Amino acid sequence: MRSRPEKIVLASGNAGKLKELSRILGDLDFIVVPQSDFDVSAADETGSTFVENALIKARHAVAATGLAAIADDSGLAVDALDGRPGIYSARYSGPDATDDSNIDRLLEELNGVPDEQRTAAFHCVACFLTPDDPDPVIAEGEWRGSILRGRRGDGGFGYDPVFFDAELGRSSAELGPDEKNARSHRGKALQELARTLKTLEWKPT
Repeated sequence: MRSRPEKIVLASGNAGKLKELSRILGDLDFIVVPQSDFDVSAADETGSTFVENALIKARHAVAATGLAAIADDSGLAVDALDGRPGIYSARYSGPDATDDSNIDRLLEELNGVPDEQRTAAFHCVACFLTPDDPDPVIAEGEWRGSILRGRRGDGGFGYDPVFFDAELGRSSAELGPDEKNARSHRGKALQELARTLKTLEWKPT
């Protein structure tokens, strides 16, 4: 049984993720802080799956801070590219990758691919780990859509400007925070994680 933490470190320094996670976990009364507040270096993502990489990042943050941690690993899998960029989504265009350079490479690789074959899905695995319990809580989410031929919208981050949700008729970057959380892979995984955390039994203090 785990001790209930007052503070949780997010195994990321990404401001967008921190805002998203804080909003979803708002009614759990956890204080969420990024690992950059503790000068924690980025973990070496040596896993071959989203689950493995999420666990690597969570364990790294727990070991470095002594706090409970939430980590996620996510990526974009494009059907016409045999699931690429997948676990390499954040560094798809190289070690100095930026969101823009990753999108540029993706659009270049899909040049000439017809609209009906540009289907894709965002995948996310989120995990929660405490220092006193080696068993992680793991949740997963998926968001299906397709890849646009150019950027649309100025919100979000990563591949959001070129990921199109056909049901809403908008790109991920054109959605408001609440709309995105309700549909996105990360929102679904974190919401599932939050639901599970609410049902856990914690050690008495």
